[in-house]
Amino acid sequence: MTNADPTRPEDNAKPDPPQPDPRSMPEIADEDLVFLDDAAPGAGPLEEEEDPGSRWTMLIVDDEPEVHSITKLVLSDFVYKGRKARFLSAHSAAEARRILARESDIALILLDVVMETEDAGLRLVHHIREELQNRNVRIILRTGQPGQAPERAVILDYDINDYKAKTQLTAQQLFTTTVAALRSYEDIVAIDANRRGLEKIIEASSSLFRARSMKLFAAGVLTQLSGLLGVGPDAILCMQRGSAGGAGGQGSCNPAFSGDNGNGSSGDGLYVLAGSGRYEDLINEPAAGHVDASVLAAVTACLEERAHLYAGDHCTLYIRTPNDRETVVYLRSNRPLSDLDRKLIEVFCGKISVGFDNLHHYEQLYRAQQGTLAALADLAERGRGALGMDGLAVEAVEAVEDGRFSRSLRIAAITERIARRLHADGLFPESLDDSTLEIIGLAAILHDIGNAAVNPEILSKPGPLDPAERSAMQAHTVAGATLLNQASHLADGPTHLHLGAAVARWHHENWDGTGYPDGRTGAAIPLCARIVAVADAYDAMTRDRPYRKALSREDAVAEIRRLAGLRFDPAVVDAFLAVLPDINRMGPATR
Repeated sequence: MTNADPTRPEDNAKPDPPQPDPRSMPEIADEDLVFLDDAAPGAGPLEEEEDPGSRWTMLIVDDEPEVHSITKLVLSDFVYKGRKARFLSAHSAAEARRILARESDIALILLDVVMETEDAGLRLVHHIREELQNRNVRIILRTGQPGQAPERAVILDYDINDYKAKTQLTAQQLFTTTVAALRSYEDIVAIDANRRGLEKIIEASSSLFRARSMKLFAAGVLTQLSGLLGVGPDAILCMQRGSAGGAGGQGSCNPAFSGDNGNGSSGDGLYVLAGSGRYEDLINEPAAGHVDASVLAAVTACLEERAHLYAGDHCTLYIRTPNDRETVVYLRSNRPLSDLDRKLIEVFCGKISVGFDNLHHYEQLYRAQQGTLAALADLAERGRGALGMDGLAVEAVEAVEDGRFSRSLRIAAITERIARRLHADGLFPESLDDSTLEIIGLAAILHDIGNAAVNPEILSKPGPLDPAERSAMQAHTVAGATLLNQASHLADGPTHLHLGAAVARWHHENWDGTGYPDGRTGAAIPLCARIVAVADAYDAMTRDRPYRKALSREDAVAEIRRLAGLRFDPAVVDAFLAVLPDINRMGPATR
């Protein structure tokens, strides 16, 4: 913070082709009568308007209109597992291809072999299995000319499920064949749905466990659950504030953290960690008083039951982590969830429960690291004698009322927001990868760690500095970089110590080359240092200094605008201005 203040001295189907004249079928004329005899009397084709998904969709492909009529008549009262039949008709293979292109839920195809060509049906089978890659639909070949396509050769060479001569099919045989085909189709669809569901879970888990933020992880859980079940987008994830069971208490090595907040409560209550759809604006809000009463009642019931609860228009999912942290997901749905949906939920919730614990531990370690660095930065800023023998700050009033480490943490937060905005805008991708975004805030805390080498009287001097004092004060950049470079050798790969060394040395360099200690200019100044320079200057200008009162936010922003291209990187200033509303919501600077 030293000298950061610039104020210091569907389908385009063609019309169906003309229907061919019916060909005589003397060899099956008697069987037509058998169909009529076996069919239920008085039955007729069903053309009722209803949800297609409530019926089994069957496609009849045959160039003889009588075959369509007889098949629909025989199966007019067909019901299997509570679902009736829905018939689609195609009088040629070409027409069937168009129907298959727009219909995705066909369960059964009753297919003639000889139509516009002698092998039109067989070519259609190849189109369905190889080009459309549809392995689910059941295909029953029906032919009035078995000699054209011998059964043994066809059943071996083509992926069909049955082969019938039209002369063999009585009404009862057609019913039996249809039920067997639909039973097979249902099993295949269930297996396929399980496979796709498990693939989604694996993909979702891989994506979720890359998150390093509890909020991002929670938001990802909602997104993945909605996608897995095909519901949403209205969803909410609530978590209980406070410690997990057994975190402290009598006999604990950490008596200061006993799970009691001092007023007899074991936690701070239920709050919204993530929301989507109509609940998106409730993130971070207490559930009580913000969540609809009916939703809160469902969430509370889920916590009390410690089990998933399902209703017609919603479900509440109970997630308990290995460390006994409780989370509830509330999902609105426009349909009751199937048994398969529920099984997938069980698998998904089981896989992600450990993720909440891992992220909690990660965030706690990160915050502990933040606190440690902020304490060191605070000692360096205050200089010798800032800490009494009791470990408390000598400036007790500021320590209690204003938050002793707030300045360092505020600069870290501003730095991270600017960096993430630059990343979101696609700027400096070679410098702002995900790992850098994770540690740049920690590095910013250390920007003035070299103040530990500066006489405290110089740091707190209310008047102008003489040349010797200014030289001593500017030396804090090199002192801080040297210290952090030595410490960085203890770690492999880039860490906040490596980044912090660059920040410490070059955050007082100016874009136009008039800064110190090396007089670097433009892009020769590391990006991390250019970002911290803006964050540090804004913080310094908006709080009291020994030599002047704080500027208003408006005046500080105007000064940063003025210095863009002179002292500050213009791109960094633009990113700062873009996130300024977020920065202002952080509250005023500690003065």
